Amino acid sequence: MKINNGIPFLDLVSPHRTLESELVAVFRRALDTAGFIGGEMVQQFETAFAKFCGTSHCVGVGSGTDALRFALVAAGVQPGDVVITVPNTFIATTEAISQAGAVPEFVDVDKQTYNMDPDKLRKYVANCKTDTHGSLVSSRSGRRVAAIVPVHLYGQMADMDPIGELAEHHNLLVIEDACQAHGAEYLSSRTGLWKKAGSIGHAAAFSFYPGKNLGACGEAGAVTTNDETIAQKVRCLRDHGQIRKYYHQMEGYNGRLDSIQAGILHTKLKFLSEWNEKRCHRARTYNELLAGSDKDQYVEVPYEAPWSKGVYHLYVIRTADRDRLQALLLEVGVGTGIHYPIPLHLQKAYEGLGYREGDFPIAENAAREILSLPMYPQIEVEQQNRVVAELSAFFSDRAEGKMDLLASA
Repeated sequence: MKINNGIPFLDLVSPHRTLESELVAVFRRALDTAGFIGGEMVQQFETAFAKFCGTSHCVGVGSGTDALRFALVAAGVQPGDVVITVPNTFIATTEAISQAGAVPEFVDVDKQTYNMDPDKLRKYVANCKTDTHGSLVSSRSGRRVAAIVPVHLYGQMADMDPIGELAEHHNLLVIEDACQAHGAEYLSSRTGLWKKAGSIGHAAAFSFYPGKNLGACGEAGAVTTNDETIAQKVRCLRDHGQIRKYYHQMEGYNGRLDSIQAGILHTKLKFLSEWNEKRCHRARTYNELLAGSDKDQYVEVPYEAPWSKGVYHLYVIRTADRDRLQALLLEVGVGTGIHYPIPLHLQKAYEGLGYREGDFPIAENAAREILSLPMYPQIEVEQQNRVVAELSAFFSDRAEGKMDLLASA
């Protein structure tokens, strides 16, 4: 979709126009049955999405944040426990940890994938102590370490085998933050099989915020798991702690998935693999356009690990002159994004954790240099050509000063 001859960062209009009749039918079905909360449409989506992810269970909830919070609680994270995650992610990851009563602690990321670095995780674990029960105790806070939340950032999965091995050795839970990775795959050397995001950890959280690869027309989320006990507890937590009406097993939340959103997601799910393939094709086009000239002196394109089949929720380049480049692209009508400009350990919201600048240099350097280019299944090659032409013009101008703009990390 072109807006005033510009190129939007994200197009949420075109796919809904294409599917309009099917989406309107979902709304009419809800009107005809008065099934607005829970019910058949939710169950149908849960069954279909569990099958898509290769898991035994899917539980629809109100948002991705709900999904991660409920997964942590249902898996057994206790108030006061430490949950290890990464600092370069959306705050919902750590909000869910904190709202579960736990404390987020960070490890730095891999400089190529921007996902959790297993070596950094290994060093974190090596610095921990062990209590009389054999549990890991954080050297930073003195609290019990209960879980790891690897974030599958930008549509590429974290390196799950070494993370899983560390977790198993130290009896830690692994809860995948798969909110940007619907349909992404990981080649496990432990099994020799490709596994979908959401199927490897004890449980996983998905967001269906409208801009995701699989997006609702509002807020929605889901927990996937192969553990029936976790699934049943999430069902309880999402509905005020009740298994049946007015019989409350625990204090829960209002975190249910609306049936209209479930119906919309079920309709769109049929197209998700096709849309993901188009994203991958568009990513390859960007890679080709950005290669083979002096542009590659200034821009790093996304790295896809050999064990990864990414789904390019975002196409994120890296350049040391990011802020001026973004301003130029805005001026010529090319939409971009920064995911994310301030690492979580430096956010005001987490001043109380006591982290300082320099604690996670890979994440901090990336935050200064990453830029998300327009990426969606409907983007046209002509539009990509124009985006890259504007990049080329910018770097040609900058080259006069012989500046070394290549990312430093």
